[in-house]
Amino acid sequence: MYANGAFQNPFANFDFSKIAGEFKFPMINVESMVETNRKNFAAMTTLGTSAVESMKAIATRQGDMIRSAMEDMSKHGSDVLSAATVEEKAAKQIDYVKKSYDVALANAKELGELYSKSQSDAITAISERIAELTDEVKAAIAKK
Repeated sequence: MYANGAFQNPFANFDFSKIAGEFKFPMINVESMVETNRKNFAAMTTLGTSAVESMKAIATRQGDMIRSAMEDMSKHGSDVLSAATVEEKAAKQIDYVKKSYDVALANAKELGELYSKSQSDAITAISERIAELTDEVKAAIAKK
């Protein structure tokens, strides 16, 4: 430490490059990382666009269903008012309730199928990207 009474830095003549050269740091392929992230971003963008389109289609269909129900209710009101007897009015009301119930069930089933298809499509898209990413990682590991 002290040569001839003067302080000498113990690391002054030390070659750090020899020690650093012994460590095998993995090389990062920046282009591959950028491409992978680009593909991930593209998949998520497509997925987001698809989700928005699905929600628009579902909202449009629900609007059509509501419009149809309002038209049926208006027509039904006119039919009931034009009935001559109380019995006819009651029969028309019962028929309307039965028809409305059947339509509501059919509409609920249709909307459920639309939601289910939308979710299934999203899961399929994500699964496909994950499978691609898994293959890319395996290929990158195999190159080393």
